[in-house]
Amino acid sequence: MALRAAGRQSLVDTVVDALRAQLAAGEWKVGERIPTEHALAEQLEVGRNTVREAVRVLVHAGLLRSRQGEGTFVVSTADPGDIMRGVRRAGVRDVLELRIALEAEAARLAALRHEPEDLERMRAALDAQVALEDADGEPLESTLELYADHDIAFHKAVVEAAHNTALTATYEWFSSSVRETLVSSLGDREMPRILHGDHRAVLEAIASGDAEAADRATRALLEKPKRAVEALLGDR
Repeated sequence: MALRAAGRQSLVDTVVDALRAQLAAGEWKVGERIPTEHALAEQLEVGRNTVREAVRVLVHAGLLRSRQGEGTFVVSTADPGDIMRGVRRAGVRDVLELRIALEAEAARLAALRHEPEDLERMRAALDAQVALEDADGEPLESTLELYADHDIAFHKAVVEAAHNTALTATYEWFSSSVRETLVSSLGDREMPRILHGDHRAVLEAIASGDAEAADRATRALLEKPKRAVEALLGDR
């Protein structure tokens, strides 16, 4: 299976694409060790350095994992980058529905697992957001992006307080889409404003250790913009 490309970097990209295709086709199962650099270099008819660089790309992408002295193993056959690009193409309602699923469970776990510093991060994010509001509680027009950043910081702190590494990693990928939709909605007068009472309710439920209350408070917070979006779309 000879691979040809114009230059070294494009040849690495070609090998990356070839290995991605083999992973997607089920050439190696999750948890299975892939062939050695030497074997892959012979199979693809490229140099071992090219294979090594391509494998590093796939390790960084989360598809492979290298273990010192053991080899390189398959972590996933689906490229997380492709998944997240699909998320970014999703509509606002889809993003909000996914937020509810992720954040309600995160808040429930956070109520059971949080540390004092987790609560401090949540409070700091809310206080920083309030500082960017005018006398009517509206975000200052010149600070909408920073205002959104503080809101995202609060929600990330909630997710991180669940102390679930998979959930935190998933939300970290997802948070860029959350931020995009939030910045857009802040400039839309037909969308409900951010109410700190709703956020404080989530914080207080987590601080109290009441998992069910934390779940309910998070769903109540996110259902408001979801209902507004559905109204704009004409959904029932």
